[in-house]
Amino acid sequence: MVTEQSILQFSKQCEEIFAQIRRDVIGQQEVVEGTVIAMIAGGNVLLEGVPGVGKTRLVRTLGRVFDLPFSRIQFTPDLMPADVTGTNIIVKDENGNSSFQFQPGPIFSNIILADEINRATPKTQSALLEAMQEHTVTVMGVSRKMNEPFFVLATQNPVEQDGTYPLPEAQMDRFMFKLLVPNPGLEELMQIVDMTQKTMAETAEAACTGEQLLEMRATANKIPVAEDVMRYAMRLCSATHPDSECASDAAKKYIRLGASPRAGQALISAAKVKALMRGRFNVAYNDINELALPVLRHRIKLNFEAIAERVSPDEIIKMILAQLSGKRPAAQNAKAQPTAEQNAPAEAAEAQTAEETPAETSAADKKKKRLFGKK
Repeated sequence: MVTEQSILQFSKQCEEIFAQIRRDVIGQQEVVEGTVIAMIAGGNVLLEGVPGVGKTRLVRTLGRVFDLPFSRIQFTPDLMPADVTGTNIIVKDENGNSSFQFQPGPIFSNIILADEINRATPKTQSALLEAMQEHTVTVMGVSRKMNEPFFVLATQNPVEQDGTYPLPEAQMDRFMFKLLVPNPGLEELMQIVDMTQKTMAETAEAACTGEQLLEMRATANKIPVAEDVMRYAMRLCSATHPDSECASDAAKKYIRLGASPRAGQALISAAKVKALMRGRFNVAYNDINELALPVLRHRIKLNFEAIAERVSPDEIIKMILAQLSGKRPAAQNAKAQPTAEQNAPAEAAEAQTAEETPAETSAADKKKKRLFGKK
C-alpha cells in the first residue's frame, strides 16, 4: 500500500541522490535523471556520446552515491567472454588433489560499467545478454545468480566507428534507456574545468543503500496506472510497427521494425518512478510522452527511405507522439460523470496534460471577453 508518507520519503531520497550527483557531474540533467530512473526501475542504460563528456564519471559517481560495489570492464576487440563472466580454474589442495574452482569475473558486482561496449566482438557482447535480462550467469552448465540490485551501464562512441561492432537488436532491446549525452554549454564547460582544477577525484557521498534502492523499486511498482494511460502507452508502442492495427503514418513511411513488448514494460515501469519523483500517486500522459524518446529510440529500425531522407529516430518518434496526442480523447466523456474515487488516477493524468487538450471556453468566459475584451 502506497501512502503519502512513502511518497514523501521517495521524493526526499531522490532529492538527496541528485544533490550528491551534482557534486561531481555538471549539467546533464536529463541524462542524470534518466539514469537514476532506470536504476530505480531496475533497467540497464546505454549512454551514447563523444569522448570526454562525462559518461564514465557519471557511472563512477553513481557507484559512490548508491554505495554499491562497482566494476569497470573496458571492452576491446581481444576481450574474451571468460574475461567478463569468469571461468573455472584448476586448484590444488594441501594434499595435492586437483579440482575445479570457479573464479568470478568482473560482472559479479552490483554496478557494471561496460565502457565502449561496441568495441568488443559479438561473442564477447553476448556474454552480457543473460546477465542483463535474467540476472544470472551460466558458466560450464552452472547458473549463478547476480547480487541485487544489478545494473549494466554501457557507453559507446557514435563518431569513431572504425574497429567497432554494432550491438545486435537483441542486446539493444535489453537496455531500458538509450540516453544521448550532449556536449556541455559554455557556462557548464567553465564549471567543469574549474572543478577539475581542484581535484579529479569524485567527492560525492553515499545517499542511498542497495536495500533502500530495492525498497524504492517496490514502492514504485505499487503505483496505479489508469486504464486509459496504459492503453495510450501500449498504443504508442504498437504505433511503431508499420504492419500493426495501430500503425502510425510515420511508421508506415520510415520504420522497418518496431519496438518490442519490452518497450511497453519499460515505459510503464519508468513512468511509475517518474510520477513518484514528482510527488504523484499515479502515472500521467506526460510521463509516457517524456519517456518515449529514451525508451524507443534504440528499439526501432529505420528503412531505406528514412536513411535516404536523413530522418532520425527521435524525429520519427515525435511524429508518432503528435499523431497519437491528436487522436487522444479529452477528459474522458464528460457525460459519464464517474466518481472521483473511480477516476482519480485518470483525472490526475489528464490534469498533467491539460496543455495538450485545452478545455472548451465556458459561456460565462465568453461573456466576460465580450464585455472586457477591448480594455
